[in-house]
Amino acid sequence: MGLSKLEDKLQYRFSDQAFLERAITHRSAAAKNNERLEFLGDSILGAIVADYFYLTLPSASEGELSRMRSQVVRKESLAKVARQMNLGPHLRSE
Repeated sequence: MGLSKLEDKLQYRFSDQAFLERAITHRSAAAKNNERLEFLGDSILGAIVADYFYLTLPSASEGELSRMRSQVVRKESLAKVARQMNLGPHLRSE
């Protein structure tokens, strides 16, 4: 499936197509894969979600904020969103 269709689905145009290629490539498919990007993305997403909850829920405790953040950024939640967006056909694996 073409990268432009994925970009249409994401409503975002990548200035570096090689970056997008790497982002959708599983380690079983190539030596240049998305593992390091996944690490970085997980960290950034966690920070954005934490900031959002911190600002919008001023009375929540640290423990409540941590639990809510972990529910949003956990693997299962992100996989559900990916399925809803039908991103699977765009991923490259073995």
